Amino acid sequence: MSTPPLAASGMAPGPFAGAQAQQAAREVNTASLCRIGQETVQDIVYRTMEIFQLLRNMQLPNGVTYHTGTYQDRLAKLQDHLRQLSILFRKLRLVYDKCNENCGGMDPIPVEQLIPYVEEDGSKNDDRAGPPRFASEERREIAEVNKKLKQKNQQLKQIMDQLRNLIWDINAMLAMRS
Repeated sequence: MSTPPLAASGMAPGPFAGAQAQQAAREVNTASLCRIGQETVQDIVYRTMEIFQLLRNMQLPNGVTYHTGTYQDRLAKLQDHLRQLSILFRKLRLVYDKCNENCGGMDPIPVEQLIPYVEEDGSKNDDRAGPPRFASEERREIAEVNKKLKQKNQQLKQIMDQLRNLIWDINAMLAMRS
């Protein structure tokens, strides 16, 4: 059993160098797994489209012996596509399980917190100006400000009504006086 030379990496070849290289090759990051999963899904869609194309062109076996050889060829092709499709689904399940295993320790972040707040003047709030404000926080603050604004408007309306009544009473007294 020989180990591959690792002179380019600066490591001396030894009994553990090959095992480390194999483990590094087996360790695939989550982004690569997602790309592999995406390609697998695309292959599944492509194979499924091919299956439907074969089914559309295939005559059903209704007892007619017309073109038996063509029917057998298409049936064999269909079975091959179905077998490959099941292999692709198993591959997708493995990729899915590995991604879940890699992301198992991560806490899910709500989508609202992933959307950064944008100032009204169109400039983004970046890290230099302080911690970023998120859309959910901004929405909550706007609701609080709107509530306070409605309360102030209600108070102003009451004051204006009181002033109007006071002026009406003063005018009525002046009219009675003269």
